[in-house]
Amino acid sequence: MTLRPLAATFPGLSKLPPHPQAARGGLAATGAFLIWGLVPVYWKQLQSVAPLELITHRIAWSMVFLLGIVALQRGFGELRAVFRNGRLLGLNLLSSVLLATNWTIYVWAVNNGHVIESSLGYFQVPLVNVALGSLLLHERLRRLQWLAIVCAALGVGYLLLRADHVPWIALSLAGTWSSYGLLKKKSSLGAITGLTVETLLHFPLAVALLLWWHHTGAGALGRVDGRLHVLIIMVGVITAVPLLLFAFGAQRIQLTTLGLLQYLGPSVQFMLGYFLFREPFDSARLQAYGFIWCGLALYTADGFWAQRRRLPGGPAAGGNPQRS
Repeated sequence: MTLRPLAATFPGLSKLPPHPQAARGGLAATGAFLIWGLVPVYWKQLQSVAPLELITHRIAWSMVFLLGIVALQRGFGELRAVFRNGRLLGLNLLSSVLLATNWTIYVWAVNNGHVIESSLGYFQVPLVNVALGSLLLHERLRRLQWLAIVCAALGVGYLLLRADHVPWIALSLAGTWSSYGLLKKKSSLGAITGLTVETLLHFPLAVALLLWWHHTGAGALGRVDGRLHVLIIMVGVITAVPLLLFAFGAQRIQLTTLGLLQYLGPSVQFMLGYFLFREPFDSARLQAYGFIWCGLALYTADGFWAQRRRLPGGPAAGGNPQRS
């Protein structure tokens, strides 16, 4: 999840007084990002299953879980309304394609020894969001935001020149997730309804593929041990639970706090890739990542400064606002 789509979903969130359940919200958001950070360990247990099949299972079992939540919330009326709105349906169809693409690349990358590069992709998401906001939404960028983007671009360029490696996994993950966030910004649906619609649009194809693979003997269900069966069926829970925790936390903590917590996921992924999975990380990659991390530090500092200027008594209150 990213800062700009969240700001669109909860306008003025950073200006609100502390929520009475802020502590619980912080724990929920932390839990969401920790799950997203630790999920490579889960996918590694399913390496024997093809990534595309895992994604179809993820869609199918997520659908079961999400429909249960929608039923509890009595939200089927809102779902029906979406399918009567051609523009909204088209928007969610496009976002669902981006989400499925992001999932497929990520699962493939994790199960093929690219956890560190995957973490780089999600580290870059906030900076790609800022760049997309400037290019597509004509949002004005402040100096530190420009400098953050330049630092990230230098890091990617350094990877190309010194590491002799095109970080296509990181760029694809950052690009698909940021584009997904951009589309979500244009959608009026809530988190659960939106995800349910996106999943429902892919559900018929996912079920058809699973049935075909089972018929041809290529599918995993019925042909793996009990432990793998449980792990496959639980992918719906693994998908939906952090999203629910995130939605709960996002409504109860400040946007700046959430912005800092979003780095928890890729940080945990990076440590898993380096310390647990022993993926290569030479000096050239360290220097390239250093540029990107500097960009993130500048981006975070800019966010703090911008919020401080908006608060009563901040520098903006004295009539000396920072120029963009």
